[in-house]
Amino acid sequence: MRTRPIAAAAAIFTATFSLAFYTTLAAKPPGNKFDGQFIFRFDTFGDEQLWTDILHMNEVIQAAVDPKTALSVGLKVDSTMLPKDFLANADLGSPATTVELLRRNAVVGLVGKVRDGNLTSVGITCALCHSTVDNSVAPGIGRRLDGWPNRDLNPGAIIALSPAVPPDQKAVYNSWGPGRYDPRFNVDHINGPVLIPPAYGLQNVALEIYTGDGPISYWNNYVAVTQMGGQGSFCDPRIGVCVTDTPDLVAPKLPALLQYQLSLPKPAAPAGSYDVAAAARGEAVFNGAGRCASCHTPPTYTDAPALHDAAEVGQDPAYAQRSATKKYRSTPLRGLWQHAPYFHDGSAGDLLAVVNHYDGLLGLGLSDAQKADLVEFLKSI
Repeated sequence: MRTRPIAAAAAIFTATFSLAFYTTLAAKPPGNKFDGQFIFRFDTFGDEQLWTDILHMNEVIQAAVDPKTALSVGLKVDSTMLPKDFLANADLGSPATTVELLRRNAVVGLVGKVRDGNLTSVGITCALCHSTVDNSVAPGIGRRLDGWPNRDLNPGAIIALSPAVPPDQKAVYNSWGPGRYDPRFNVDHINGPVLIPPAYGLQNVALEIYTGDGPISYWNNYVAVTQMGGQGSFCDPRIGVCVTDTPDLVAPKLPALLQYQLSLPKPAAPAGSYDVAAAARGEAVFNGAGRCASCHTPPTYTDAPALHDAAEVGQDPAYAQRSATKKYRSTPLRGLWQHAPYFHDGSAGDLLAVVNHYDGLLGLGLSDAQKADLVEFLKSI
């Protein structure tokens, strides 16, 4: 049984109970992180019921998605799943090659079942949005980098390929662009995509998402059930969402998934990618004149679980108003060198734009030299 989001149904649950459940998951002792790794990379939670049965994406891929097209919309290929010289000898202009890549579990974040050369079903996993590759073979092809946001991925364009999506919704999906996704559009029908965030460096971080609706497993459950289309249950009366689908293929896997995500370290800044001396000066600015540490408190570089009104941080309130908290969480600063642009909506194109934003908002009066040093420190985190 699957019940679509309705406030009346959600009212039978309490937010306090739901958040307590996810907090309990976080308190469980670490399990086998490799079980969590498998879930993160290859578990669809039964979401073939959406991607195959409703959207017919298996038919779309079989007929029209060759590897060149797949790479153009940001899909990634895990080269470690392929025999030597496979790509050199493959027809990258043929959808049949994409089907073979799926048969070999080589398309990051997609899981397909292939029978006699036919793609009979396809589903998606956490890795689709929250993994990329190191491009060691070619752009979009290489070894997996779990937890890195796939800012090349164009999920809206992928969804819009489905013949089951109405034309007006296709226009919305196609408007998002690479690296952006709206995890609330199918709930409230408001178009407001946000950047796909990193899923690394979450150890000891109180809240995961931009608006701090709940801990990591809360969001994993929300996404698996309401966005991926997985078979499970999620209810939160604060946002009027209640989905029930049995048997639950999501909740039993949340603890292992959490432990794997917590094991993913932030990527270290590459050697030579920032000025060490300037970064040392910038750290002093960060903790002093820049007032950054008042919200981005080391060592997690966030003050979560504290939350902030949109005006307090100078952000567009629209997305926050669609959330359970109506506020924003201070983003934990980790691996900043890796995932420009910045802020939930990507409105800051680089780190200097971030510094200038807060310099103006807070009236800091930083000098150009202080701003430059601060940027070097941010690149080093």
